[in-house]
Amino acid sequence: MGGCVSTSSKSTCSSWSNGEKPVRRPYLGIGCCASKRAKRTFSDHIVSLQNLTSIPNRITTSSKSRSSCIFTQQGRKGINQDAMIVWEDFMSEDVIFCGVFDGHGPYGHLVARKVRDTLPVKLQSFFHTLQSKQSSSKGTRFRRNSSKSAVQEAVKEGSDEEKLKGLWGEAFLKSFKAMDKELRSHPNLDCFCSGSTGVTMLKQGSNLFMGNIGDSRAILGSKDSNDSMVATQLTVDLKPDLPREAERIKRCKGRVFALEDEPEVPRVWLPYDDAPGLAMARAFGDFCLKDYGVISVPEFTHRVLTDKDQFIVLASDGVWDVLNNEEVVDIVASATSRASAARTLVNSAAREWKLKYPTSKMDDCAVVCLFLDRKMDSESDYDEQGFSSATNAVESDDGQRSEPCLQRNFTVRSSSDQENETYGNVNTETDAEDEKTVGDQNWLGLEGVTRVNSLVQLPRFSEEKSKT
Repeated sequence: MGGCVSTSSKSTCSSWSNGEKPVRRPYLGIGCCASKRAKRTFSDHIVSLQNLTSIPNRITTSSKSRSSCIFTQQGRKGINQDAMIVWEDFMSEDVIFCGVFDGHGPYGHLVARKVRDTLPVKLQSFFHTLQSKQSSSKGTRFRRNSSKSAVQEAVKEGSDEEKLKGLWGEAFLKSFKAMDKELRSHPNLDCFCSGSTGVTMLKQGSNLFMGNIGDSRAILGSKDSNDSMVATQLTVDLKPDLPREAERIKRCKGRVFALEDEPEVPRVWLPYDDAPGLAMARAFGDFCLKDYGVISVPEFTHRVLTDKDQFIVLASDGVWDVLNNEEVVDIVASATSRASAARTLVNSAAREWKLKYPTSKMDDCAVVCLFLDRKMDSESDYDEQGFSSATNAVESDDGQRSEPCLQRNFTVRSSSDQENETYGNVNTETDAEDEKTVGDQNWLGLEGVTRVNSLVQLPRFSEEKSKT
């Protein structure tokens, strides 16, 4: 944490130690170079994760931006393990990045924060690198100035919608893979039995690109021909009982079944032990299950927005376990103000938890509401809602100062830290085929569920088993 990420896969942080300083720009990302700087190399685009909190138009705490509002509320299971982000002017003025991350396990809150902060930077990096390779193969270079973003240049140079989709698709796949690899090798963050979901969305003009793992969800609120609000599910809840997910897990010797007292919650189990009982088929971290079918390969989808589309909602499963898509759209559309929409939705979910499951512990809830016309309430209306100002609250990387850290569960790591590269490549190809059918599926959140946690218990390996 606090390291440097370069937009070139071959670049390192050595330039910092040599005394070279990164070029200062109004905001981070590509396509924001000084007008008189004609040429730049990828090594110039170095982002320090320590400076993320000072980036304008990037919010990670309950607040609002020019076109969005976000809100999170801790449940009754302990520390709030949800994280969220809205980053406007992500790579140019017409690009917005949004994400919701739901952690689980002893260090899930730290994993969710780490992914929230690092994944967007990696996405920038890989898109920039892939774009450079594409332009090099054509024997051309993209010209950059203050009024033309790199993404706009890609379109200008002849990249049609499908080529742009291909660039973003590969960038999402590579950034998710690199994120999981970084978590595996992180020296201070134990992700063996901890992990996080990740539902991410990038809006560029009328194009919507989404990468999703886990069971957080994104939906779209639109108006139909009668001017009534309708809900469209944008992502699939990647539960272990989905046929393609279950088949992959079983092929890798993992097991999928639900406990008797939770018949509606399918979980992933180790082949030789009834642990850990992960309630999702894909996640960042959770390396105790990565050899048994749980993957971090995102499901990538693309959608072209229309004038009928009003807003997008991203939320963790604490919302979807008690509210369906139509209810969420109705709540957001009828909120007293746009700035209060996310808070209103979380409050509604909290009430439903009390009504439907009075004996259960409410889950954490995190919501991002992005309004596509980019029109928000006046500042005075916003202040009345009692939110803090739209600034980034500083959180300690290790979580020791700002929040208590759960006690470590002693486990024995696998002797091999190598990633199953072959397996990951195979799933990347199959996911591309599965993507075609995503739009026809509407996998609803679990109803009638009183699950204890995303993880039931942590595996405890004996030395004999760990050596085998």
